[in-house]
Amino acid sequence: MNAKLVNALAQIIQSLTPEEKRLLEEKGNVKNFNPLTGEAFQERPFYEEATREEWLNALQKWSESHRKDIPLLSDEAVSRRGIYEED
Repeated sequence: MNAKLVNALAQIIQSLTPEEKRLLEEKGNVKNFNPLTGEAFQERPFYEEATREEWLNALQKWSESHRKDIPLLSDEAVSRRGIYEED
């Protein structure tokens, strides 16, 4: 890590006016901000960059984030007749 660069950037950010800080916040997260151009870096979507292992890990994490104590739907509830009630 370049400690001098980090310290210099911290000083620059601390010396910004309120208007400049607001503009910086509008540009997005500071880690995605390019101080040379004044533009936010464009992040590529996860699906464009992720490896197969990252996809699997993300899917596993997502699936584990759901409650496990919710009862399953009955066969009637998921049947065509149950979905499209006909009078």
